[in-house]
Amino acid sequence: MNRIDRLFGILILLQSKKHVSAETIADRFEISVRTVYRDVKALAEQGIPLSFEPNKGYYIVQGYFLPPVSFNTDEAAALLMMERFLEGFADKSIKQHYHSALDKVKNVLKSNQKEVLENLNQNIKLQLPERLKNDFEYLAQLQNAISAKHCIIIGYKNNKEEVSKREIEPIGLIFYAFGWHLIAWCHLRNEYRDFRVDRIKDILNRCEPFKKEKHMPLEEYMKFLPVDF
Repeated sequence: MNRIDRLFGILILLQSKKHVSAETIADRFEISVRTVYRDVKALAEQGIPLSFEPNKGYYIVQGYFLPPVSFNTDEAAALLMMERFLEGFADKSIKQHYHSALDKVKNVLKSNQKEVLENLNQNIKLQLPERLKNDFEYLAQLQNAISAKHCIIIGYKNNKEEVSKREIEPIGLIFYAFGWHLIAWCHLRNEYRDFRVDRIKDILNRCEPFKKEKHMPLEEYMKFLPVDF
């Protein structure tokens, strides 16, 4: 990657996150931290309003907007390929949002790029086992609750087919053992529990904040899972 492309890529990365550390930029573009400092300085010299917050990283000052991004054919094809994988690793809600986003990407493509994508779309298939067909639509709601740190109430069916109401504080989603699992603090059990998303019957979000002050990092909980990552 030449420097011009890298600088543009760094700018896109900065616009995609609230803060980005120098180490994150270095890892993404396979450069040294010293080179990151030079690239950030170069962006600032071009009039990009960048700032830095200790222990968090660089950020673009609010109010600056980059003109709409164009996609090349390979980038659009990669997004189309990921659409196939969604069939096995996402639910109805995520598929709907992804299809909408992909339509917006296709909308800015040139006519010849659209033709390439349509041809590719007809010649990529994914054969999935029944256990990977996620016939539910809760992932988008759960993502919102996790990011907003909202308590939610779920109707949950256990392995004995018994349904109960649980007030929980969701801390993360993990895909393992061929399914999505919601990790949350359960007020009924007074401990962290692993809820299979396909066993959730309904969700109620009253937009109430977490009651527990501090939660275990999701990475820490993953150490106790009965699988080898």
